[in-house]
Amino acid sequence: MRFQKLIQLSGAVVLSALSLGAAQAATGGEPAAVAQVDVAACLAAAAADDVDKAAPACAAVIDNEKTAKPDLIKALIARGALYARHDQTDRAIADDSRAVLLDPTLADVFNARGELWLKKGDKPKAVQDFGAALRIDPNHEKAKANHKAMARELERIGAQMAVAGKPSFNCASARRPVEKAICGNHELSDLDREVYAANARVLREARNEGEARKLQREQDDFIARRNAGFGRPGYDLKKAMQERLQRLNGVDGY
Repeated sequence: MRFQKLIQLSGAVVLSALSLGAAQAATGGEPAAVAQVDVAACLAAAAADDVDKAAPACAAVIDNEKTAKPDLIKALIARGALYARHDQTDRAIADDSRAVLLDPTLADVFNARGELWLKKGDKPKAVQDFGAALRIDPNHEKAKANHKAMARELERIGAQMAVAGKPSFNCASARRPVEKAICGNHELSDLDREVYAANARVLREARNEGEARKLQREQDDFIARRNAGFGRPGYDLKKAMQERLQRLNGVDGY
């Protein structure tokens, strides 16, 4: 009899404990078990290039404050790459930026964001990101190629800016009216410098000395006609210079 009472008491205790646990879970007395956020659906949809599925699947991971940091980074990178493939550049940059804030050692993501900045036309930011990727991984092939190309491009732009609005001759020694007109107009100055550079190029690429002399005579004739024609009724200096530039660029098919 006493043994039966012990069994009954033990059963009552177990039931009571189960009931209490259920009640506490229902009333918030103890936190209920939290289901782990699954990043697999986001990664699969992004890899399949399925925007319709990836958008909600990745948002469910990224917007959940309980998502583990490694999974959050994976989801951001996957969605950023998906956005980039679909020309949603600003959104891709935003996801990549958040990813590198969480983990500043992501060389691939810095390089990817650099390419996105380049797509937007922000070359300084692109160079900065390519450089960041190389600091993390000096052997990153894509970043090395991108950084080298951008460094050359920025150097070229800098050189162009240094001579912008300057003709091929020294304006301080300009005497002819046409030369003074060129010096007084940035567009004409740039055209004059382009004509000079194009002529120098075709001379360098001449097949022989005879051809080079012929090409230089054509340039000298153009200068003579320009000097004589400027100021006369109907003479269009800008048009004449543009036609000469087109002629020079057409000599070798450029």
